[in-house]
Amino acid sequence: MAITEKQLKKDIGLTMAMSIVIGTVIGSGIFMKPGKVIESAGGSTMALWAWVLGGIITLAGGLTIAEISTQIPKTGGLYVYLEEVYGKFWGYLSGWVQTVIYGPALIAALGLYFGSLLAHLLGIEDSWKTVLGIGTVLFLAIVNSLGAKYGGIVQTAATIGKLIPIMLIAVFGILRGNSQILDMSSGVTTASISMGAAILATLWAYDGWMMVGFVAGEMKNPAKVLPRAIIGGLAIVTAAYLLVNLAMLHVLPANKIVSLGENSAGTAASLLFGDIGGKLISVGILVSIFGCLNGKILTFPRVPYAMAERNQLPAAGTLSRIHPKFGTPVPAIILQVVLATIMMIVSNPDRLSDIAIFSVYIFYIQAFLAVFILRKRNAGQVRAYSVPLYPIIPFIAIIGSGYIVVSTILNKPVDSLFAIGLTILGLPLYWLLQRKENKVAAANSARIQ
Repeated sequence: MAITEKQLKKDIGLTMAMSIVIGTVIGSGIFMKPGKVIESAGGSTMALWAWVLGGIITLAGGLTIAEISTQIPKTGGLYVYLEEVYGKFWGYLSGWVQTVIYGPALIAALGLYFGSLLAHLLGIEDSWKTVLGIGTVLFLAIVNSLGAKYGGIVQTAATIGKLIPIMLIAVFGILRGNSQILDMSSGVTTASISMGAAILATLWAYDGWMMVGFVAGEMKNPAKVLPRAIIGGLAIVTAAYLLVNLAMLHVLPANKIVSLGENSAGTAASLLFGDIGGKLISVGILVSIFGCLNGKILTFPRVPYAMAERNQLPAAGTLSRIHPKFGTPVPAIILQVVLATIMMIVSNPDRLSDIAIFSVYIFYIQAFLAVFILRKRNAGQVRAYSVPLYPIIPFIAIIGSGYIVVSTILNKPVDSLFAIGLTILGLPLYWLLQRKENKVAAANSARIQ
């Protein structure tokens, strides 16, 4: 992920742009999180509203980031946006969080979800889920270390496979189910109910939207294609998520979905299609999660690699190496997998996914605020794309994200403090690296003189 500006071919039209949006967003959350959302919301009706609100926050965020990506046409995403707008320090801190919290926690959570579903499918004890998850993460790390084309093959196959279980569960669940959908209790105590926690859980399912603005420079007409792709793509994703949840609630009682947890989608499929059909749907769900996990292992190591290239991490010389034969950032992949493996051993997937989303949304808020700064900084310049209904859409993204961050701090203080603590750990490291860089620069200057 070299942070350089390139002349990109403008080949992406509306259909391809929408497929990118849908493909990068849909992963594991729609299958793993319905029970968690119902549990946090306290009932089926509020859970459905949580999915809607999560979609609105995501849509507002995607439309806002799209303008920033056209204003800062450089590779690197959040890391580069914050550096360009706020300076080197904030770029570094967001990269640090993505390296030590966000990336590894997402990989770990996906690995554990995959391991749990695979153990359930194979009929073995749930205690094996960590071993199966770690094994899957290591396997995909090896695949992606051998070359990006192999990871790309896995990704293409998984993108097709992930849509099959969604369509089948949504259609047949709504047609064949007979359970009451609305106003059904989750069966949990009132003390544990939190709409903020429910929306936070949905944001795991919507995560990936930050990628939608990255291809703006390759679109034929970004002013028209980008907003249509974001609105259309995320509208389809939100509709799909709502339909799956409606279908599952029509097949299983709300409290049953909560108790089954990540196995609720597979159980619903078995009730709809019988044991064999249910197993086939479960395989489709595993393919979806497998593809999502592969995509994360393919892309996330590029953040520490880019930081190491700029001497912003310890052992930068090692982490910035590219394998001479395979052309992949093997040391950066190893770093992410080691951190993810540790997290898989010491925590659970729901907790890891909440920590990951909380940690990155702190920086998303900064990115949303950047649209106001860039408008002022670049006043008078023609923009390839402008966020519609400005400033309402950015305000929705900021307020919605702020609500998630504050409610997480109030409802999950231990997890929030853990994420904030790891973030703060990056500060002394930044100052040490800056001091070292200044010394090297001074020595070079003295040598030249």
